[in-house]
Formats: sequence, C-alpha cells, structure tokens
Amino acid sequence: MADKEKMLARCNAITKNTLMETLNITYTDIGEDYLTARMPVDEKVHQPDGVLHGGATVALAESVGSAASLIFLDNEKVFIRGVEIAANHVSSVRSGYVYATARFLHKGRTTQLWDIKVTDGDGKLVSSCKLTTISLPKTK
Repeated sequence: MADKEKMLARCNAITKNTLMETLNITYTDIGEDYLTARMPVDEKVHQPDGVLHGGATVALAESVGSAASLIFLDNEKVFIRGVEIAANHVSSVRSGYVYATARFLHKGRTTQLWDIKVTDGDGKLVSSCKLTTISLPKTK
C-alpha cells in the first residue's frame, strides 16, 4: 500500500467541520483491504442511560465505510454516497473507545458492499454493520 501515514493523514484531514469532527472520529489504521477508525465513548455519544447510542455507532460505521470507498476506488473520477446501512448492536459500551473496521464484501464499479465490525477496546464485538455505497461519475 502507498504511504500508510499519508493516506491516514488525508482521511483525517477531510473530517474538518463535519460530523466526524463533532464525534471525534479518527482514522487509525489502513491496510490492503481495510480501513479502521475509532471514536471515543463519552457523554456526547451516550443514550440517556449512559451507554453508546446506536445512532453514533452507525455514524461511525458509515464514516469509515465511505472513507474506505474514497481510498479504494478511483476518487478522482467518482464521488461516493451511502445508499443503505444496517446495523445489529450486540453489546453495549459505557466508556473508552470503539473501533470500526470496514472491509469489502463486494467491490463493483457502481455499487460496493462493506462489512463493518465495531468493537470495543478489548476487541469485543459491539455492532455488526453492512453498508452499501454507490460511486457516481463526477461531472465537470
């Protein structure tokens, strides 16, 4: 893979003034077939009873999947949009960080299907998400 640190810096730079910045989502690792991001779990992303809100989890999952599409597709020629996301929340988190790792299940020219696992700091599964993205040609 091209310079890993450069790619992560690029991903983190595009979060300025976005939901990702609001949620303190940071891209932390990249490989040949995956991208990982982390998000702190604190009162900003809690439900009223003090556990991680499922909506914040889904925002993390869509953020990492969409950023992965930008990296692994020809983003000079296409722009990416999320089409559908589904999440199964299997355990709760009260504090620390959650990590989302996106991997392709299908890499088509037009549509892509991502498998995104969200885990806690110990690697325990928090949510299993599927994201469908579409790549559309940029027009000048």
